[in-house]
Amino acid sequence: MSTSTASAHYVPVRDEWLARRVEDALEPGLPIVDPHHHLWDRPEWRYLLPDLLADTNQGHNIVATVFVQCRAMHRAAGPEAFKPVGETEFVNGIAAMSASGGYGPTRVCEGIVGHVNLQIGTEARQVLEAHIQAGGGRFRGIRHITAWNPDPVIMNPAYQPPQDILFREDFRAGFAQLAPLGLSFDAWLYHPQIPDLTALARAFPETPIVLDHVGGPLGIRGYAGKRDEVFADWRAAMAELATCPNVHVKLGGLGMRINGFGFEDAAEPPSSDMLAAAWKPYIDTTINLFGARRCMFESNFPVDKGSYSYGVFWNTCKKLAAGASAEEKAALFSGTAQRFYKLAG
Repeated sequence: MSTSTASAHYVPVRDEWLARRVEDALEPGLPIVDPHHHLWDRPEWRYLLPDLLADTNQGHNIVATVFVQCRAMHRAAGPEAFKPVGETEFVNGIAAMSASGGYGPTRVCEGIVGHVNLQIGTEARQVLEAHIQAGGGRFRGIRHITAWNPDPVIMNPAYQPPQDILFREDFRAGFAQLAPLGLSFDAWLYHPQIPDLTALARAFPETPIVLDHVGGPLGIRGYAGKRDEVFADWRAAMAELATCPNVHVKLGGLGMRINGFGFEDAAEPPSSDMLAAAWKPYIDTTINLFGARRCMFESNFPVDKGSYSYGVFWNTCKKLAAGASAEEKAALFSGTAQRFYKLAG
C-alpha cells in the first residue's frame, strides 16, 4: 500500500521512506491482539487485507485484530441511519476470509467496531441490532467520533460534532442503547474533552468505554511548544477519568500530525528507541493510573503508518513494557483487548 496524497489531517504513507528503518522483532513469540486498525479503499489510499497482512507479518506474533470504524463501504442507498451497517457487512466479509485459514494464522477482524449516529436517540437501537445481525457474531460496539476543537485546522474535516455532544440529550439517549445489547463504546476525542468523557462514564457506569489514542494530547497550532502545559492538563484529566472503572484506554495513536511529535518530518524514519523516549511519559502515566488490566497497546494503522512502520511500532511497545511483570505484559498486549472486546483466548 502506498499513497501519494492523503487528507490534510493524515500523514501520507511513504513506503520507500519506511523501508529505510527495519528492526528485528523483539520477543517474537509474545501474543499480540491489535485492538485498533482500519481497512478502506479510498482514492490513492488502499488498505485492505493484503496490505494489513504485509504489516502484521513483520515478525511479531499478531494473533488477532479488531477493526474500528473509519467510514469504509457505507451503503450508497437506503435510510441514512443504516448506511454505516455496510461497513460491518464489508468487514465481516474480510473476517470470514481470514477465518478460512487461507491467509495465515492471524484472526483478522475477530472483533468489529462500527458506527451509529447516537444523536438519533432511542432509534439507535434498531441500527445497533442491524449491525449485530450483519456482524456474524463479531460485532462488539461502536465508535461515534466526538473530537472537537475551536481551531478548524485541528478538526478532522470528515467529522464535525457539536462542542457539547457528550452532554446532549439526544446523544445520551442513543448511548443508553449500548449496554442493554452488551455493546461497548470507543471514544475518540481531544485531551481538553476528557472531562466530558468522565461525566459520560459516570452517567452510564454499566457501559464499557475505551478511550482511543491515550486521550488525544494535542501538540500543534495553539498547543505547539506547550508540551509540558498540555501534559499537565492531560494528566489531571486522565487521573479523574481513571476513577471510572468502566473506562479502559488504548495505548497508541501518537503518530498522527495533531500530536505534534513531527516524526514524519525527519529525514529518516524513527527507531523504536526514539518513539519510546517520546511516548514514555504518556504510556507510563496511563498504565500507572489505570493499571495494565485496563490498558491495551494499539497500532492505529494505517493512520499512523505515515510516521513509522508496524514492526517498529510493536518493538516500541515492547520496550515501553520492559519493566512490566509477565502478567501485566500479557494484559497490555492481548489480555485486556480480549476481555474488553470478548474475543477468543
